[in-house]
Amino acid sequence: MSDPRFGVSTHLFHQSRLTREQLADVAGHGFDAVELFATRSHFDYRDPRAADELAEWLSDLRLELHSVHAPIVDAIRGGTWVGSFSTASGDEARRKAAVAEAQAALAVAAATPFKYLVLHLGIPTGQTTPPGDNQPDAARRSVEDIVTLAGAVHVRVAVEIMPNALSSASALVRLIEDQLEGVDVGICLDYGHAHLMGDLGEAIEAISGHLWTTHVHDNDGRRDDHRVPFAGTIDWEAAIMGTQKIGYDGMLMFEVADSGDPIDVLKRTAKARERLEEMFVTAF
Repeated sequence: MSDPRFGVSTHLFHQSRLTREQLADVAGHGFDAVELFATRSHFDYRDPRAADELAEWLSDLRLELHSVHAPIVDAIRGGTWVGSFSTASGDEARRKAAVAEAQAALAVAAATPFKYLVLHLGIPTGQTTPPGDNQPDAARRSVEDIVTLAGAVHVRVAVEIMPNALSSASALVRLIEDQLEGVDVGICLDYGHAHLMGDLGEAIEAISGHLWTTHVHDNDGRRDDHRVPFAGTIDWEAAIMGTQKIGYDGMLMFEVADSGDPIDVLKRTAKARERLEEMFVTAF
């Protein structure tokens, strides 16, 4: 099994406009890959000039664009969602609007190819869910639509484990195996979300064979606050052992939050990376 690779999501900087300096800070702390958090207040994925500029920054800094997080909101201000998008809305116009935003984010691949579009199904628990949202059939149709759009630009779609009935590990596996046969779709294991929802170890085992990419962060089991690993209650030794047991050796993408000083967060994330690397070395 190959050595693990680690990246950082620009989720760390999502409350500001993405800059070259922020990406340089990521590279400067020893990371060689990023996930772009596609929120227009953070990065205007509808502007081809922004995509070209991003491609130039990444090339200069020798950073790989591993993945793009499909749009979930118009903006995030002060930790609050503004104008949510839902792929599982029972309102067809709203569902199609979410698909259109995902399609717009996929256009970034023309300037900078990437492997995965990470996709939310519906609205997570804890956010305001409009009436008639989080509908399973709507979610299935959106996945089918977005996988087709993504395939046209050589990107694969990974649906994310997150706190709602559509997006538990077992629910995503049922969706893929029972309703999306023949559709090229996998799962993004969000360790923090799976921990919030119950048994992380069971979630890892459940998605064996469907795991394509990850989000790595921690919490106390109650609040989805995207802490640096080892700052919450996840048993990382067990989580890493479970991850290796199912044969996953892909990207481990830190999706940590800015707690007031993003450089300090990056420093602590780099230290967490070293501890996780040691676990991969010693787990078997």
